[in-house]
Amino acid sequence: MKKKFSTSWIASKQPRKQRKYVANAPKHLKGKLMSATLTKELRTKHSRRNVEIRKGDTVKIMRGSFKKKTGKVSFVNVKKSRVYVEGIQLKKKDGSKVNYPLHPSILQITELAIEDKRRLGDKKEIKKSEKKPEVKKEQKEMKPNTIKKTEKTKEIKK
Repeated sequence: MKKKFSTSWIASKQPRKQRKYVANAPKHLKGKLMSATLTKELRTKHSRRNVEIRKGDTVKIMRGSFKKKTGKVSFVNVKKSRVYVEGIQLKKKDGSKVNYPLHPSILQITELAIEDKRRLGDKKEIKKSEKKPEVKKEQKEMKPNTIKKTEKTKEIKK
């Protein structure tokens, strides 16, 4: 029997294969695919373009009938890859209200919920990306020294 998800799959131009990959992906990979873009201020602050959506984030809806509305994320369904936002509801025929599921690609994060314990990994990644490696003076000086050593060894061999 054929597997539903292939770990060796790299990429494809065909949309049907891309949809199949996302639909059959295991939960730990689907969670990574559930990311939304950050606002311009947050992009410059954290030096990242998008982040995984978590419960408690404040988001703005960019597409659809609820366009330009903002709210807090109340629930994230990783299995169905949908996000539920507070205040975004539909009225049913009987008059009751039901939460409307949104895809994370149409959302923009305006505020991050940093107090979330699971986001600590993201904080470490953000801190790593902010720090730029500085070249030490000792490293610059080492390069000419190595050249001198090789010249000395050549003179000795002659």
